[in-house]
Amino acid sequence: MDETIFRYLSKMPHFSFLPETELRRVAAAAREVKLEKATCFARQGQTRIDEILVIVKGELTLFDEQEGRRRPIGSIRPGEVFGGITILMNARVSLRTVQIEVPTVAYAISADIFQDLCNRYEEFYEYFLQNFSKSIFDASLSALIETGQAGNFLSRVAPFSLLSEDVLEQVAGQLSFVRYPEDLVLFVQGRTRIGYLYILQKGAAERYFEEGGRKTLSGMLGPGDIYGGISMLLNDGISVRTLSVKAGTFFYALPKKAFLELCEQYPAVRDYFTDTFGRRMLDRSYASIIARTLQPSEEAMQLFNQPLSSIFSRKMVTGRADMPIQEAAQRMSRDRSGFIVILGPGDRPEGIVTERDLTRKVIAEGVDTRRPVGEIMSTPLRTVSIDALVFEALMEMMQTDIRHLAVADSQGRIVGFLTHRDIIAAQGQTPMFMLREIVEAEGMDEIIDKQHQLPRLVRNLISNGANARNVTRFITTISDAILEKVMAFSLAELGPPPVRFNFMVMGSEGRNEQTLKTDQDNAIVYEDPPPELAEAAADYFLRFGHNACARLDAAGYRFCTGDVMAQNPKWCQPLSQWKQYFFDWIHAAEADDLLRASIFFDFRSGYGDEALVQELRGYLSEALQGWAGFFRHLTENALHFKPPLGFFGNFVVESKGEHRNGLDLKQAIMPITDFARIYALHNGIEATNTMERLYHLRLKNAISLNEYEELDKAYNFLMQLRFVRQVTAVLDEQAPPDNYINPKKLTAIEQTTLKEIFKRIEKFQAKMNFDFIGIA
Repeated sequence: MDETIFRYLSKMPHFSFLPETELRRVAAAAREVKLEKATCFARQGQTRIDEILVIVKGELTLFDEQEGRRRPIGSIRPGEVFGGITILMNARVSLRTVQIEVPTVAYAISADIFQDLCNRYEEFYEYFLQNFSKSIFDASLSALIETGQAGNFLSRVAPFSLLSEDVLEQVAGQLSFVRYPEDLVLFVQGRTRIGYLYILQKGAAERYFEEGGRKTLSGMLGPGDIYGGISMLLNDGISVRTLSVKAGTFFYALPKKAFLELCEQYPAVRDYFTDTFGRRMLDRSYASIIARTLQPSEEAMQLFNQPLSSIFSRKMVTGRADMPIQEAAQRMSRDRSGFIVILGPGDRPEGIVTERDLTRKVIAEGVDTRRPVGEIMSTPLRTVSIDALVFEALMEMMQTDIRHLAVADSQGRIVGFLTHRDIIAAQGQTPMFMLREIVEAEGMDEIIDKQHQLPRLVRNLISNGANARNVTRFITTISDAILEKVMAFSLAELGPPPVRFNFMVMGSEGRNEQTLKTDQDNAIVYEDPPPELAEAAADYFLRFGHNACARLDAAGYRFCTGDVMAQNPKWCQPLSQWKQYFFDWIHAAEADDLLRASIFFDFRSGYGDEALVQELRGYLSEALQGWAGFFRHLTENALHFKPPLGFFGNFVVESKGEHRNGLDLKQAIMPITDFARIYALHNGIEATNTMERLYHLRLKNAISLNEYEELDKAYNFLMQLRFVRQVTAVLDEQAPPDNYINPKKLTAIEQTTLKEIFKRIEKFQAKMNFDFIGIA
């Protein structure tokens, strides 16, 4: 029988797009069915269709059934297929009533096999879509188009609202009208191929991502909302999320071919969808789902993936603002609570007093405990949704340096509190726990041990949806804590310094943008000593630099290959010499000077007297005034680094060596860092972090809101890929972290997004070229 079915299918144009081995697999899974005369095989809008039928003998008669009345519309004869469009576009609910008028023989192929073929063989899918899908659309739409109602509707819907009336009229002429009953799942994430752009005209639908039986990223679509564009542009037509109809719903449907042609002719339309996708990629949950490259162990995910409702406490010790501090402390002691919630009018929580507040604000300051507790409470309360993950609450605590978060329900009512102790109790090894252990470490062995745990913690953070900005902030927080301990160990060994000093950090650490692959970029600036102490001071700080850099190397922060470290006598100098360095680099502007400027001008205080760093920064700002030549040279140097995109839009990768076929993400992100640095220095912005620089440039109107958003999403996406690659290398490959990815191993979405980002970077380099060199 398998051979008979194979020969029959191989003669049909429908299956001509499949390889012979695939077709034989289909034939082996198919079965012969016999349908009796005078039976109703399917009812329109009611019967579930779980197989396609390839008619061999006889025929199926189709009826359009509306309000109990049947209207014959055609038949399906030998060599034709029933059920394909129903499965692809109507959630497997029969689009027509089917009557068996004569005895019929057919080969039945399961819907799962058919849908899998459509997903893997686009031409097979397109054949069904182009030849048979018109049967599902409502012919009455022609009247709507003729009266201009469809065009009028589109004119109010972005991005169609960007088009001229003539173009809108052409688009409206290509639309079809489709309606779906309530509670139908139209598309399934990662499984269903999409052949139309769906514009919701009336009704409602829900889009969501489902994982482990749990819906996330849920959102309702209403009139004017669109589905399918991102999937067709960025995911090879495979649905990015699941779409379910929630009421009797009407869609305008624009064929994929027409949609892609529109995007090709009108970049603003394409940009609308890619920009929408880019904005979603910044959302930590969306990014972690769509760009899911990491597969962490289940154990590592146990805590962070839990909703915080599983660990927070609903018990609250409460009091009033006019209560004496002493009474508040007694209540906390009696109920063994680390905090007391201060209630306001209507018993609404309006502030909090913690053990730390009592220590710092009362005991340390000698405040009279008979004073009202409201004078020392922290307000307003920091809140987090009860539906948030433990991870999200943890990041909020780390970013704001607080230990108590109020938990709010969907109505905004405070229903309890989450404390850092709750998280530590739930899992012994959290980022906050690691930070505390570093602070309490008594020797370098403990520091080294904690630093080795960093990749696994970073993986957990990324896997739970942390965006790149938060991950770099976390890594920097850990690095700063380690640096402070290293400074303390070195000072303990060498004794107190002869004059004020600051251990400066530069490069990625100076920008608060460290990743797992980072080396040392540091220097020492110290107060100009009296002449009689100059030699002793220089000797002390050079020994201090050697001691500190060696400890940092042992802790995992490798020596800089360019020797930009405090152990190099050239970079261990008094303040006056640093000012002279800056002056020379700005005015000479040779190749080496520009390279040093790109490193040293991203400096911040690492440890010590911050006043020295502030004085040096002030000098830099003044020295740059009026020296346009420096910015011209700095721009010329920055433009040497081009996005790795070839003339024909292909990725430029390494052709040989250890990273053959790899693309260097560090080099790819450098143009954004350079852009932010040059414009920030030119506009007198003191921030060193790339995103902070861009934010302040936006506030100064040096860049537009649209430019800021494009740079923001580009930077975060590239950094996200860097972290994924580095964590994979360390934990999965047991190799040192690196910045190289093979673009072919990225998902279709990631490849498309990466190319779009590189095109945008080229645009920003052109802007920089025009602004500082004068070449358009």
